Amino acid sequence: MTPDKMFGAPSQHEEAALFATYGRQLGPAPDPEGILELARALNVRFLRLTFTDILGHTKNVEVPASQFRKALDGEILFDGSSIKGFVRIEESDMLLKPDLHTFRVFPWGNPEARVARLICDVHNADGSPFEGDPRLCLKRIATKAAELGYVMNAGVEAEFFLFQRDETGRATTVTHDSAGYFDLTPVDLGEKARRMIVNDLEAMGFEVEAAHHEVAPGQPEIDFKYADVIRTADDLTTFRFIVRNAALAHNLHATFMPKPIFGQNGSGMHTHQSLFKDGENIFYDAEAEYQISDAMRHYIGGLKAHAKALAAITNPLVNSYKRLVPGYEAPVDIAWSQRNRSPMIRVPDRRGVGTRVEFRMPDPACNPYLALAVQLAAGLAGLEQRIDPGPPIDTNVWELSKEERSRYQMESLPANLGEAIVEMEKDDLIRETLGEHLFGNYVHAKKQEWAEYIAQVTRWELDRYLTTY
Repeated sequence: MTPDKMFGAPSQHEEAALFATYGRQLGPAPDPEGILELARALNVRFLRLTFTDILGHTKNVEVPASQFRKALDGEILFDGSSIKGFVRIEESDMLLKPDLHTFRVFPWGNPEARVARLICDVHNADGSPFEGDPRLCLKRIATKAAELGYVMNAGVEAEFFLFQRDETGRATTVTHDSAGYFDLTPVDLGEKARRMIVNDLEAMGFEVEAAHHEVAPGQPEIDFKYADVIRTADDLTTFRFIVRNAALAHNLHATFMPKPIFGQNGSGMHTHQSLFKDGENIFYDAEAEYQISDAMRHYIGGLKAHAKALAAITNPLVNSYKRLVPGYEAPVDIAWSQRNRSPMIRVPDRRGVGTRVEFRMPDPACNPYLALAVQLAAGLAGLEQRIDPGPPIDTNVWELSKEERSRYQMESLPANLGEAIVEMEKDDLIRETLGEHLFGNYVHAKKQEWAEYIAQVTRWELDRYLTTY
């Protein structure tokens, strides 16, 4: 059967019904035949096989309808030597093994030639798992948790900026509004783009809980429902793509750069996390102080113990540390608290099934698979070693004196990417979690980034020193 005959366009009514139900049609255990049948019904002509490189950039190989069966069977090869941190030229052939649960149809484009996507794991040419695949790294630590009886649920608050483009289409740092936190503004390009993002996310299977303006001008936040840790990482990569696409459609530029504007709050990616065992949230204990279980305290202890090393993964850019400074609602201190939003870790008020840790350090430039993997590994280490997190600090840590900080034995997060990489290299847990391939390539890439940065002569230096010395 030719592709043209294979993919007849459904009527508008049929199409709407299929889009509303296609996820349910596949069920909890999708198979290639079911996906092929659905692709025919939805008139899908192209399939994007997506994967993530070591730095968190989403890559893809697109195949036409004639290659769908081959793609679904995990037989599509690509050149791994062209991807940052993957393999050498003499080892270049790699396979994409799709996760069939991630089949989604993009809600835009030509109805007669739709585009769908599948998120893939990367395998070597002989079919063995590739040790440098970030998604497989997260799967390994999630499997370790499962062997201990735990399922990690995670939800992220990924902030971003929407900037105007100039007359040539290049991105600027000129915002489209001057609004603030939760402000109700007149309808503008940013508001329209945000609504398009929400609509597209829902069409891709997301449950969007809220969308609002954040503190800084031009800074939105869109919150979507938590899920198991692998689904959350997958969702975040999809989210970033949807946001950028909607911004482009409105002649705006979306950026997840943590601190694009001096003097304004940066973009964080607060990560809410909890552990379930036999369907019960083990972070909740109705009889304990604050109704927080010992398991939760030890999990927090693990995050605190490895925080300095985690920063290199959760806050991966030179620019990330321009956000982690006092005065802009981002954490600087390795501490935990009830309610108080100034320390690195907060325990939101909700109890019962919603008891959770809010890890406030990460930013949205991170590789979501690696960031969630090292957070889960640190929390599990805290459980296994019964690490005491110390007492909660329920005062504003930004206002503590040097003497008060000393009394709390409070340490600070790394001041820059260079310090964070030094801490990462000293941390055996991070090395073990990532594996030698990911660990070595990641450290090498970040050392290069830091070396390039510290050799630069910036506009600030010229303004400060050129005529003074």
